[in-house]
Amino acid sequence: MVRVPFRAAADRVRHRLSQLVRPASRSRTAAPKASRATVRTGATAPGGPKAPHLAAPARSPWLRALGMLAVVVLGAWLGLLAVGSIRTPVGPMDTNMTLRPSLTGGSKINVAPLGALELDSHIAPLRLDVDVDRLDPERSQALVDQPERFSGLEDEVTRDVAAGTKELAVRSCVAVISGATALGLVVYRRPRRALAAGGLALTLLAASGVSAYATWNPKSVLEPKFSGLLSSAPSLVGDARSIVTEFDMYQQELARLVTNVTKLYDATSSLPVYQPDPGTIRALHVSDIHLNPAAWHIIASLVEQYEIDVIIDSGDTMDHGSAAENGFLDPIRDLGAPYVWVRGNHDSTVTQDYLEKFRNVRVLDDGKAVNVGGLRIAGTGDASFTPDRTGPGGNKAAAQLEGARLATALRDQERAGTPVDIAVAHDPNTARATDGTVPLVLSGHLHRRINEQLKLGTRLKVEGSTGGGGLRAVQNEKPEKVHASVLYLDRSTRRLQAWDEITLGGLGLTTAEVSRHLPEENLKKDPPGSPSPTPSSASSSPSPTRSPGRPTPSP
Repeated sequence: MVRVPFRAAADRVRHRLSQLVRPASRSRTAAPKASRATVRTGATAPGGPKAPHLAAPARSPWLRALGMLAVVVLGAWLGLLAVGSIRTPVGPMDTNMTLRPSLTGGSKINVAPLGALELDSHIAPLRLDVDVDRLDPERSQALVDQPERFSGLEDEVTRDVAAGTKELAVRSCVAVISGATALGLVVYRRPRRALAAGGLALTLLAASGVSAYATWNPKSVLEPKFSGLLSSAPSLVGDARSIVTEFDMYQQELARLVTNVTKLYDATSSLPVYQPDPGTIRALHVSDIHLNPAAWHIIASLVEQYEIDVIIDSGDTMDHGSAAENGFLDPIRDLGAPYVWVRGNHDSTVTQDYLEKFRNVRVLDDGKAVNVGGLRIAGTGDASFTPDRTGPGGNKAAAQLEGARLATALRDQERAGTPVDIAVAHDPNTARATDGTVPLVLSGHLHRRINEQLKLGTRLKVEGSTGGGGLRAVQNEKPEKVHASVLYLDRSTRRLQAWDEITLGGLGLTTAEVSRHLPEENLKKDPPGSPSPTPSSASSSPSPTRSPGRPTPSP
């Protein structure tokens, strides 16, 4: 009889421990057994109060559900980490495809060591990672030896990606079911509960697939975002001058990489996208160089890489506009493309007179228009000159008045039968006044990018600082980034079709980014089956070269 109280106490402890991992049904069945055992052993005094029920109150159904969900999610994640990836060839490349848990979804293509291409392709708790490991020597050599195979490369890539995706889907299902079931068996120690965890994991995976399908954004491939390093380590980069001298080589690798990866993704889906053809006019928009000599090396490499027809500078090339600074402008002669320039508030008439002597420079002021690079461009100098505090001193009303004069000149050009394609003004307040008189107006001054469709239909594009804020950038806590944009315009309509934004880390930084953008109206009207976008002409040659059909820029 002495053992009875000890047995009852042991039953209580064992019962409470079982509640932490076992379902409430077990608690409900254990409690009557304990009660019957107590009655049989006479644990209560005759005629005394009834013995208390040994079962603890059942846990909340919400807590049990959250516990099961935590087991399922953790088990599925562990399963994906363990076996949820495949290694598959895609064309001449060896890739590793993986599904990973994510709060935002999307797709990411990693091409070590140059960087990654990110696409906002879908919204789901799963992200697709594609690691491009290497080019297979044998398959690559076969393409070199048999150039005719390039014509069927897209079909081959499509088949490879489709096969890899199917295999990845099957592998992921097995991974999440196995992981959730195994962890459920460890936690609950009951096969039925473990199988329930595996079934719930499969349900969650299916729901994620439905979410990805429902939120699939095919237009995400129209604006790919590439980021990477100029070099793998700071010790290999050196100072800012090293970044500039190595940039030309980097740009060639960057353009080839973005072209190849974009073609890979375009081959997997028939998307209405844009591709510059050999007749497309390519303009490079730069602004606010502010005496940074590194800017000329960057501009020269962009001109060569993107086969630029005309460079448009929206001002503030100088800092003080003094005659002593004029020698800084001499590299413009050797940039390899016509140079259109308007005066900024840090540029003087001395600067303007010096540039007018250059054969390849077209200086615009007072609404003057010129034909250059297949475009008709008009512009005006800034209404103020900041360094010596003469003029209105950045007065908004003065800038708007200058814009009204420019708008009048643009209307005169329209009436004369020579409409202007692009207007240029340094101050965005001046540029806004041209709304409705020109399809596209370019400006700078703010050291940050703005892309805005004005009320009357004119698109305003404000460029950041191509000089990274100039030599004054070292005074800031963080250096400004270097900005430039490549504009693609249709040769027949001379309307903007797309643009690439190039962003480099400022002084001492080594990051680079290129992103593709299309006007909203082009996204709405592009018919299915249009060609795909590429940051440079889609060529299979090892290094980019000028397309035969491209016109040679004339000074």
